[in-house]
Amino acid sequence: MNIQRSLWFVATLVLGFGTAAMADDSAKAAARKKEIDSAAQTTLDKLGKDEPNAKELLSKSVGYAVFTVTKGGFLVSAGAGNGVVVDKASGNRTYMRMGMGGVGLGIGAQRYALVVIFENRERMEKFVAGGWDSSATAEAAAGKEGKAARTTFYDGVAYYQITEKGLMAHADITGTKFWVNEDLR
Repeated sequence: MNIQRSLWFVATLVLGFGTAAMADDSAKAAARKKEIDSAAQTTLDKLGKDEPNAKELLSKSVGYAVFTVTKGGFLVSAGAGNGVVVDKASGNRTYMRMGMGGVGLGIGAQRYALVVIFENRERMEKFVAGGWDSSATAEAAAGKEGKAARTTFYDGVAYYQITEKGLMAHADITGTKFWVNEDLR
């Protein structure tokens, strides 16, 4: 009988610690989502203020994604970021990660916000499904005011890049992958 009580006691402790750990993970995930949402709203507010065309595109869109990205390189470039995709019709939010890597002529580091505006549901759903978006880029960004922007949809998508800080000059071929952040589902 004593062994049975001991086993129940151990099982109760294990379940209690497991439940506490899950609650802690849930609280961390909620805090991270709040942090990502806040950064996204700050970016959208700045974009709307600085780029009147972006406001118009956002009003016409089915949804948008906002990522905070850090990128650096010296001949080889790499970057990573976190963000959220918002479906305007349902209000659903999908938290995602991104990673990029490339080769080319470049040196430096920068942190920037990437805003992707979706003209139609098909493009937004394809984006959320993940995959590679390989592209050749040539850019120079310096300080807080560096930015590159599009003023119309191209193939159902518009991109805006807002540099937060840093200095980077490069020309490279970069592959970018976006995927759902399973930790924030």
